[in-house]
Amino acid sequence: MKKDTLLTAIAYNKTVRIIIARTTNLVFEAQQRHKTYPTASAALGRTLTGGLLLSSMLKGQEKYSIRLYGDGPLKEIFVDATAQGTVRGYVHNPEVDIPLNGQGKLDVRGALGSNGMMTVIKNLGLNQNFTGQVPLVSGEIAEDFTYYLSQSEQIPSSVGLGVLVNTDGTIASAGGFLIQGMPGCTEQTLISIEKSLSQAPPISKILQGDLELDQIIPILLGGEAFSIIHENDISFQCNCSRHRTEQTLMLLGKDELIDMIDVQKGAEVNCNFCNEHYQFSADDLNRLVQELITH
Repeated sequence: MKKDTLLTAIAYNKTVRIIIARTTNLVFEAQQRHKTYPTASAALGRTLTGGLLLSSMLKGQEKYSIRLYGDGPLKEIFVDATAQGTVRGYVHNPEVDIPLNGQGKLDVRGALGSNGMMTVIKNLGLNQNFTGQVPLVSGEIAEDFTYYLSQSEQIPSSVGLGVLVNTDGTIASAGGFLIQGMPGCTEQTLISIEKSLSQAPPISKILQGDLELDQIIPILLGGEAFSIIHENDISFQCNCSRHRTEQTLMLLGKDELIDMIDVQKGAEVNCNFCNEHYQFSADDLNRLVQELITH
């Protein structure tokens, strides 16, 4: 299986930016960690990929936090994506799997719902956060990312996201692209790109083949010449740890910890983003109580 990679390129005399990513392995890891059913896997995979496409334009320790909230059974999707090419995320209800839609495809719109909101927080570090919020326009997720960029970022963009799920529930292919008009981009160029995209197969179908990412870009651009700017490895990665979890438990205070020792004889803490489980025995909790007392 090809490794997960993200490519950034420019075309049309540097007036168009193309970001394309293969995310099959990291979406598969998310599916395995959260035990998502097929429709939930597709919804989460699309959002993880979209988050990586956005975060590839960030620098340093900056990151995006994305929340999609709809009126469907999936309810919510949360994703964090960093400038380093790491992403983590989860769905509120991983066991959503509803009948195929009218086109015979996984019904992501039906799972998430088309009435709701998309909230994007851009964390620039040093307590600098910028929040953009737009209503869901389709619930298919790619169109919602496109609408967010046009409304909140004021950038003409086209986002394509796709996840193919095998009959056994595992991930066959996943990935996406983001094409943006840059300063100097003409209306004619945007029309040409829109025409090329309308004639191209779904990105998940293209990624199912043996093509490299730089071989896929011409399919999206109708053969237009382009130049690659850089290539990044990407992965599912969570920043949770046992130490961080201990710090969180200590925030509960010694009385609450003592109560957990007396009643539960320990504690189990689960990370929502990666579904990692951390077990703490009564002795572990007693040690945290002593730290609180001595400090």
